[in-house]
Amino acid sequence: MKRSDIDPMPAFFDRYINLVEDVELLEGLSTYAPAQVFADTDALTALDEKIYAPGKWTVKDILQHCIDNERIMTYRALRFARHDQTPLPGYEEDFLAAHARANRRTVADLLSEFTEVRTATLSLFRSFDDAMLRQSGQSFKGSISVLALGFVLVGHPLHHRNIIRERYYPLLA
Repeated sequence: MKRSDIDPMPAFFDRYINLVEDVELLEGLSTYAPAQVFADTDALTALDEKIYAPGKWTVKDILQHCIDNERIMTYRALRFARHDQTPLPGYEEDFLAAHARANRRTVADLLSEFTEVRTATLSLFRSFDDAMLRQSGQSFKGSISVLALGFVLVGHPLHHRNIIRERYYPLLA
């Protein structure tokens, strides 16, 4: 199924989903793999622990956040695909970031983990048929389908890549 098959489009998550072309979900998950989205590892490594404003995350924190988000959204997709109608809470991303200690890791290590997580994500989404992708459940921002969650997983790293390019790359000048 494609991005254009998402109906209804979830209001909060549309900002990530709309960053993705109208491709098949599995194609999107493969094409926008972590190594492609965050391909400029030299720049990411050079940024190290730099921040563009007080209280902002480092690029390592951002990578860890993308990994954590992928795991959480995939868990939601699994629950909803299996017809679990238990409302699932949100998560406090700043709290998780504060306790992840991403800055003691390397960019290469974080990208390696992200790639492994994406491989597991692909395996899970390959197991879903169209009926499972159409299933939805209640998340902290309202109802969302498994298909929409899949495209959140594609678009969310793109969102953060764009932030890195706009706000962090100028720190390298």
